[in-house]
Amino acid sequence: MIKIGDFNKLEVKRKTDFGYFLDAQTGDTKDDVLLHNRLLNKNKIEVGDVVDAFIYKDSEGRPSATLVTPKGKVDEIAYLKVVAHTAIGSFIDIGLQKDILVPFKAKTYELEKGARYLFHIYLDKTGRLAATTDIDAHLTTDHSYNIGDNVTGIVYGFQTNNSAMICIDNKYAGVILHNEYFTELKIGEELNLNIIKIYEDGKLGLSPRQGRKEELDVLETAIMSYLEGADGHMRFNDKTSPEEISTVFNTSKKNFKRALGVLMKKGLIIQDENGTNLK
Repeated sequence: MIKIGDFNKLEVKRKTDFGYFLDAQTGDTKDDVLLHNRLLNKNKIEVGDVVDAFIYKDSEGRPSATLVTPKGKVDEIAYLKVVAHTAIGSFIDIGLQKDILVPFKAKTYELEKGARYLFHIYLDKTGRLAATTDIDAHLTTDHSYNIGDNVTGIVYGFQTNNSAMICIDNKYAGVILHNEYFTELKIGEELNLNIIKIYEDGKLGLSPRQGRKEELDVLETAIMSYLEGADGHMRFNDKTSPEEISTVFNTSKKNFKRALGVLMKKGLIIQDENGTNLK
């Protein structure tokens, strides 16, 4: 039985001017699947060969074959670009001749044309490929990562406390706690992250921040640059609110105070009730 939305090893049964027909394994030649010449992907094939073809339904609902590898298949999560909005939903580029639909009811947030997001690929009631942004139930925590590993993750949502929900390698569940990031994150954004914790259920605790020393070094440079560009004075000191520090320096108040302390020990700055000054 052919699997729609997946790769199938099928025998090439006959050749025509416009392509080849693959054995649909039903015993009826009328069910054989067309592999059009333009979808050979530079492969040379002959009658009798067995090819590993991706099968999907075309715009008329007929099974079609391609040797072009798509960007995702059924039951996978893929990072795909939104290419159009229509009256029935949005369409995304999966690397096939036909873009696939994200129905309105399958969208858990607004999609921006031209942006990329994570989608779970499935077959709709007609057997056509479709996609949903609701990926949470399809993630796993069965991984072999360790604390300290560097990974690439994509934001796919936010918890009520603003902690960011992250998908690692299009498969694994992770989270960035709200106090671990100090810049605005957007759904669909791709991030370079460090694993800082592995929860009991296997979910990955993540941070976009560098190691403590590297982060403080960068912050010290940022503070000095700010002061040098402001005639040696800034209104911020270790009494400034965490919200202002986060907005201006993209860091926590704790790290800001540490950096100020280091710079004072180096004899580069002084603080008073009005802010901070270069020495």
